[in-house]
Amino acid sequence: MDAAEGSTEGSVARASESWLTPGVTGIGGASLLADAGHEVPTALLPSLLTSTLGAPASVLGLIEGVSDGLAGLARLGGGALADDPQRRRTIAVGGYTTTAVLSAATGGATAAWQVAILRAGAWTARGLRVPARNALLADIAPPSTYGRAYGFERAMDNLGAVFGPLLAIVLVGAVGVRWAIGLSIIPGLLAALSIVYAIRHTTQPRVRAREPIRIKIRPVLRSRLGGVMAGISIFELGNCAATLLILRATDLLGTGRDAETAAQLAIGLYVVYNVAATLASIPAGRHGDRRGATRTLAMGVAIFAVSYTLFAIGASTVLGLAPAFVAAGVAIGMVETAEHAAVATLSPETLRGSSFGLLAAVQSGGNLAASAVAGILYSLVSPAWAFGVLAGTMVVSFSVLVATGRPD
Repeated sequence: MDAAEGSTEGSVARASESWLTPGVTGIGGASLLADAGHEVPTALLPSLLTSTLGAPASVLGLIEGVSDGLAGLARLGGGALADDPQRRRTIAVGGYTTTAVLSAATGGATAAWQVAILRAGAWTARGLRVPARNALLADIAPPSTYGRAYGFERAMDNLGAVFGPLLAIVLVGAVGVRWAIGLSIIPGLLAALSIVYAIRHTTQPRVRAREPIRIKIRPVLRSRLGGVMAGISIFELGNCAATLLILRATDLLGTGRDAETAAQLAIGLYVVYNVAATLASIPAGRHGDRRGATRTLAMGVAIFAVSYTLFAIGASTVLGLAPAFVAAGVAIGMVETAEHAAVATLSPETLRGSSFGLLAAVQSGGNLAASAVAGILYSLVSPAWAFGVLAGTMVVSFSVLVATGRPD
C-alpha cells in the first residue's frame, strides 16, 4: 500500500472516530449542571447581601473581587495538582462537590462575613477543579477529536449560563431568595455525579511514581505550546467581561427610552450572545479537528476584533447592536474551544495539568486586567476609545498567533 493510500485510510479513520463517548457526555453534563447551579447564587447574591442582610453595595464588590482573585490563584495551583492522572480525578470530583455545598450554604448566612467566607471557599474549589476537568477530558477523548470534545463541553457550559438565571427567577418566585440559593445544591451535586459517571467510563491511568507537587510554568512555555500561549495571553488582555458589553448596550439604547427598558433590552442581547456562543462551540471544534486548533483560535480572535469595532462605533438600536453581540458570542465560543483543544494537543502529557492551570490563570488574570483598563477608559475617555483599544489588542493577538502558531 503506498503512502497516499495510507494517508487516505488514516483520514477516513479519524473522520469516523467516535467523539461523543459516555465520558465526554459526562463531563459536558457536569459543566451544564454546575454552571446552572452556581448561576443561581450568583444571580441572587446582590439581593441576599443588600436587601436581606443590609450590607452596602461596596461589600458585594469586595466579596466578588476577592473570590475571583482566589479562583485565579487556585487554577494555577490546581494545574500542578492535576499533572498526576489519578489525582486529577479526585480533585475534579471534590471540586464540584465542594463548590455545590459552599455555594448553597450562602443561602443560610446571617451576616455578610459568612457570605464572604463561603463564597471565597466555593470559588477557590471551583478554580481548583478547572484544570483537573480539562485534563480529564483530554484523557477521555481521542486526540483527533479534541476540538469537538472541548466544543461540546463549552457548549454545555454556555447553555448552563442561559438556564441558570432563568432557574433563579423561577425558584425565587416559588420559595424566596434563601431557599432558592439553598436548592442550587441539587444541580451542583448532580454535576459531581456526572463527573463520577465520566470517570467510570474512562480507562484507568497508568500507575506512575508520584512527583513533588510544583507549579511548572517554564517547562510549559518551552514546549510546543509556548508560542501559542503568547498569542492567547495577548488575547486575554483584550477579553473584557461581558458586563461591559451590557453596559455599552444599556447606554446606547437609553436614548429615547427609560432606564429599565434599556436595561431589559441589553440583557436580552446578552442572552443572544450566550446562545451564539453555545451554537458556535461544536462547529468550531469540528473546524479545529480538521484544520488545526490554532487556526480556529486565530479566526475567533479576528471575529472579536470585528465585534469590538462595532461596539466602538455604537449603534443605538437593538437591530444595530445585535450583530456586535452575535459576533462576540460566536468569537468566545470559537476561542474558548480552540484554546482548550490547543493546550490538549500541544502540551506534553506529563505537564497537561500544569498547562491547563496556566491557561486558566492567564484567562482569569487577563480578563481582570482587560475589564479594569477598559472600564477606566470607558469612564475617563469614552466608550469608543475603550472598545477601540480592545479591538487593537485583538489585532495584535491575531498577528502573534499567525506568526508563532505551530501546526497542531
